[in-house]
Amino acid sequence: MTEPRRIEFTLLGQTLSLRTTESRDYILSLAKYIEERVTTLKRSGMKDPTTALVLAALDITDELFKAREESSRDPADVGRRLSALVSILDKATPKEPGA
Repeated sequence: MTEPRRIEFTLLGQTLSLRTTESRDYILSLAKYIEERVTTLKRSGMKDPTTALVLAALDITDELFKAREESSRDPADVGRRLSALVSILDKATPKEPGA
């Protein structure tokens, strides 16, 4: 197992460091993603950087929760949905004469 190491990076003009087993490139990509989300909010008229950061965090958390919910969906539910879709497509597909 990889030992945690200290990674220093800049986020929204502030130098931060954290101990992690993740690669530096991965941490930098996370910081870049957050920066992009905050920048989008600022462009839409958000003046306070702290508010923009909080709203970006809320939006990212919403994405995470929805992704978790989607991935934990009951496999049987997915099967039922697929069966229903196949049934609908079967009814909508024209039958060949004599088939």
